[in-house]
Amino acid sequence: MTVPGPWQKSSFSGGGEGNTCLELVAAPDEIHLRESDTPTTRLRTAPTPLAALLHHIKTRGFRTTS
Repeated sequence: MTVPGPWQKSSFSGGGEGNTCLELVAAPDEIHLRESDTPTTRLRTAPTPLAALLHHIKTRGFRTTS
């Protein structure tokens, strides 16, 4: 998978030297996401579904099913 630019760390990553952050690369039609401790595992999505997911988490919270 070709990444369109340099990876950017989340501003909520804590600023430490460890690999405990979410990183992303944004392009006009897609966003690539990865966890810094497993950089070869990447997710790709479009801006609209990612925005909907983040909105849902912010307004209703994030719950896992048991």
